Amino acid sequence: MKNYTHIFFDLDHTLWDFEKNSEETIYHLFEAFKLGRYDFTCADFFKKYSYVNKRLWQLYNAGKVNQEQLRRTRFTKTLRDLGVPQDEIPFELEYEYLRICPTKSAVFPFTHETLSYLKTKYELHIITNGFKESQEQKISASNLQTYFGEVVTSECTGFAKPDKRIFQHALERANCTSKNCLMVGDNLEADILGAQNAGIDQVFFNPSGKKHPLKATYEIVCLSELQQIL
Repeated sequence: MKNYTHIFFDLDHTLWDFEKNSEETIYHLFEAFKLGRYDFTCADFFKKYSYVNKRLWQLYNAGKVNQEQLRRTRFTKTLRDLGVPQDEIPFELEYEYLRICPTKSAVFPFTHETLSYLKTKYELHIITNGFKESQEQKISASNLQTYFGEVVTSECTGFAKPDKRIFQHALERANCTSKNCLMVGDNLEADILGAQNAGIDQVFFNPSGKKHPLKATYEIVCLSELQQIL
């Protein structure tokens, strides 16, 4: 194992449990906006939103849509696909989602235990394609702020993972080199390929154990395994 000094983490889907926190928020919005009057269930709403949001984030990561387009589109397309007339789609949905979801605090199992262990041995940082304000809220709500030094977002740098320039910017901010740091993330393209292209070793966080052809430096199914690697 190399002599690592700095560990970079993705935030959503790696530390902060995006699916759980988003699902709680979507269920709240379903009730608050009385969407049950339409011909779909809350589970249908969450499933469709998750699909649309994931596709839009893929486009964002590829530089094909910007922050405004992503936020303006995801609920409109979700409800339109579910059969809600355009003039009946509540324009406040996006605002309420952005207000509520980042205040949720669910993290993956062993997040705090693992970060507490690593904090005694390494400098810890975050590289995220999320937007600055919402990511800061998530970090605060889940009590993660004490673990991390630099928090690098695509919104602030102008580059999104897997673009190697966001990794290079993070290295400069953390005052380290690609040879003595490690990237931990759940996204094969954004986190793993992005880190590889920047010359950074990687840990693929794969809690579902999905099959894939990519060879990461390390692969784990639980964050606690980082204590065995590091």
